[in-house]
Amino acid sequence: MILLVLLASILILAVTIYQYDEQTKDYNIQRFERKEATTKKTIELELKNKTTYAVNTVNLPKIFQERIYEISAINKLNISIYDLRGNLLKSSIASAFEKIDLKPIQANLLTELVQNSNHKILKTREENGIGYQSSFSFIHDSKFKRIGILELQFTQDNSEIKKELKEFILRLGVVYVLMFLIAIAIAYFLSSYITQSIKIISDKMEQTRLNKINEKIILNKASSEIEILVEAYNNMIDELGESAAKLARSEREQAWREMAKQVAHEIKNPLTPMRLTVQSFERRFDPLDAKAKDILKEFSQTLIQQIDVMTSIASAFSDFAKMPTQKKEQIEIISVVKFALDIFTEEYVIYHPQEKELYANLDKTQLIRVITNLVKNAIQATDTQENPLIEVRVLSEDNNLKIAVSDNGKGISEEVKELVFEPKFTTKTSGMGLGLAMIKNIIEAYDGVISFSSTEGIGTVFTVILPKK
Repeated sequence: MILLVLLASILILAVTIYQYDEQTKDYNIQRFERKEATTKKTIELELKNKTTYAVNTVNLPKIFQERIYEISAINKLNISIYDLRGNLLKSSIASAFEKIDLKPIQANLLTELVQNSNHKILKTREENGIGYQSSFSFIHDSKFKRIGILELQFTQDNSEIKKELKEFILRLGVVYVLMFLIAIAIAYFLSSYITQSIKIISDKMEQTRLNKINEKIILNKASSEIEILVEAYNNMIDELGESAAKLARSEREQAWREMAKQVAHEIKNPLTPMRLTVQSFERRFDPLDAKAKDILKEFSQTLIQQIDVMTSIASAFSDFAKMPTQKKEQIEIISVVKFALDIFTEEYVIYHPQEKELYANLDKTQLIRVITNLVKNAIQATDTQENPLIEVRVLSEDNNLKIAVSDNGKGISEEVKELVFEPKFTTKTSGMGLGLAMIKNIIEAYDGVISFSSTEGIGTVFTVILPKK
């Protein structure tokens, strides 16, 4: 709408200037033609009734000796009389304010005049804002014989007209600017009114999520097209809710199935040696044997060891299933991390705190669990290295706490990088693959982020970023 108003204003302005210029030219020509007709009529009457001289080319200067000035003054134009060869005989230039060319008529103009069937040539030119209009025609005697050439020159100062045009354009420009501003205002309010319903729908669509309850759109006033769109959106919300419920139920069922399979698999591992131990004990045990007591003790220790394995499996699954509670208290991070690293006796575990003291609102126990899990993984990744090195760095970045655990171990291959934080995933021969998944849950519960970068054969760096508050 604004563009149309702007284009219309420009076109109207251009057409106005063009029309104004054409009307000025037409007016000047018509005015000149009226003066020309009056002047010719006066000259014809002078030659026919008022002169006592013989009407011929030679006597033309005598006939219009004084009269040419009167006719020029009355009609306000310059009059020049030439013979048939184009030589000047008489001119009103002596009493005229405008300057005219007093040279003989050019040969090409004279030829054109002779060949012109209308016996008249009109020339128009403009210099320094002043328009010059000249007409050339023949002077005839009473027998319609050519006795001379008459040049009538009319000057028109167009500066005043151009000034008026500029003033008119200025007024018109003010009107157009006002119209343009009004158009902008109307377009703004109109578009706001039209797009208000669409914006509501757009905002709702941006807020639509699969894992949350989405609200339907209710509009009191809307066009039929918008109502169709709203109805389609509301139907989509209903379908999305049903799909989300089915997906959540399916995911829960799948998660329980996977967890059950994993628990069964992990429990079967210690049950097999327990079964073999009981069978061996049944075959070997003799109550009368002198070593019966030692055999019984060995059997008991084996069973207790496997029972401890099963207990650790149950604890690991229990810790993973239990979402960490968001307990927050102000703790001094540098000392807590040092306390978590004190349980490791490996000399190649090096601590690099970047600050003397660093405080954050976190759970001390959960933070220790995060550190110990990362360092344990790093130790297991470097167990085949000749010169293992594990570095733990703690520093502050703006309003966040950053912990980086790096090692020079075997690294993580590209094929399994996307599975690192998945439950059950592990690259070790032992373990249940719940450590990283568990600490990821802990970190995300505090609105934190855990990431890693790894290169095979060079090492891995795990980075934890947690908000201080």
